[in-house]
Amino acid sequence: MIAIIDYEMGNIGSILKAFSFIQCDAKVVKDPDKLKKYDRIVLPGVGAFSKAMDNLRKNNMDQAVIEQINEGKSFMGICLGYQLLFQSSEEDFSQQSDNTSIEGLGILKGHVKKFKNNIGLKVPQIGWNSIECCNSLQILKEFNGRYFYFVHSYYSDCISTTEKMASEKEYYAYTEYGHKFASAFEKNNILACQFHPEKSGDDGIRLLKKWVGK
Repeated sequence: MIAIIDYEMGNIGSILKAFSFIQCDAKVVKDPDKLKKYDRIVLPGVGAFSKAMDNLRKNNMDQAVIEQINEGKSFMGICLGYQLLFQSSEEDFSQQSDNTSIEGLGILKGHVKKFKNNIGLKVPQIGWNSIECCNSLQILKEFNGRYFYFVHSYYSDCISTTEKMASEKEYYAYTEYGHKFASAFEKNNILACQFHPEKSGDDGIRLLKKWVGK
């Protein structure tokens, strides 16, 4: 059974349809206590980082997600649901009284930043782009060079020379859009991606099948 977390920010309909298409039983879950009953968890998302974190915190869903990930529950984050795994985001930081970044779930080391207008490309990135995978990845490495559908103005910046972040570089897939950014992560029980597999045609469906073990 797959739990799709409803925190009023997700593209839940298209994700439900995708799992239905591959004949997997997925349910929308709002109660954090019920996550324990499911074999797999999906954190979707479309919208603002700060609002998403506020909604997750309302009923302690943020802590439930962290707890289930730390206990080894199979987890997938999609788009904003991927970005929320990082330590912080500069999205909406200007609305903060002290202009600090917005704190995320902190599962992954790194920060979410906005594409700059000087990259010479349209922001947001909307459309198809390829991913470059490292050999250490499990499922994702089968999709090296394949194209997936992206819609986003912010990107996950984990490309750092600091020791803590560098130790996890091999668990990311990367995409070029003005510059290289981390477009997906896969390690142990976590698979998370900036792109939308549920909107990415045959390869997106194949990726979901691999994740559920079909």
